[in-house]
Amino acid sequence: MAEQLTLREGLPARTAWAVRSWWLCARMWMRSMAAYRASYVLGVVSGIAVHALDFVVVVIMFQHTRQLGGWTLPEIAFLYGTATFSLGVANLLVGSSDGLSQRIVNGTLDSMLVRPAPALSQLCAERFSLRRLGRPFQAAAVLAWSLATLDVHWTWDRVLLVPVLLVCGTAIFGAIFIGGATVQFWWGESKEIQNSFTYGGATLLHYPPTIFAKELVAGVVFGVPLAFVNWLPSLRILDRPDPLGLPAAFQYASPVAAALCVTAAGLAWRAGLRAYRGAGS
Repeated sequence: MAEQLTLREGLPARTAWAVRSWWLCARMWMRSMAAYRASYVLGVVSGIAVHALDFVVVVIMFQHTRQLGGWTLPEIAFLYGTATFSLGVANLLVGSSDGLSQRIVNGTLDSMLVRPAPALSQLCAERFSLRRLGRPFQAAAVLAWSLATLDVHWTWDRVLLVPVLLVCGTAIFGAIFIGGATVQFWWGESKEIQNSFTYGGATLLHYPPTIFAKELVAGVVFGVPLAFVNWLPSLRILDRPDPLGLPAAFQYASPVAAALCVTAAGLAWRAGLRAYRGAGS
């Protein structure tokens, strides 16, 4: 009890307690799944193979053209690698949150709320599996190939932007996962809408913004800020013109967009918990 009271003193302490709770729950699931090691390894390998087919489609496309929207294969590989890596890590960490509606329906969310750990940490760590590493592993391989192939004049800001966009992209996708899950407090059948912004959004970001209508590009800048995952910082890294003609500051604004997304997701989650009245059983 004393430890819990201490952890309530401030936001950093509460965040540390939430992360620790997530790790304890995730470790429990990993230990249970490690009992079947052969199945575990085959799951990771098969995940990498399945996700590799996504990029094979892009490679086949470039057997018939040299550029897509003015972008070369290594440049699109950079977009693919950054978007898929960010989505994969976010899915690994918080992707299980999309099961909230099922817990609300069968009443098991109540058991999470009475445990001495944040409900969101428990929900995000539920059924945690390293099999989900297949997506970020495959994306990292594509990204490494693109970085080795690209003809880029690497300045200090371009070098720094690569890890920054990966971290911020993960945070943005994670916030969308949690924000989409929160909608399930009021509308239980919203999982597919959530998927359209996460998995669908990542697919959108695999391709350059120059092949899409400007209205759509503006929508993922000023609406759901998916453009800050990789499109905008990539314009600076790859020295590409902005199709919207936005100020250069937007290309460095991924941390701001990520912070706003995480804050909005946190507020939405708290509002959802306040609105929750139990399963009625």
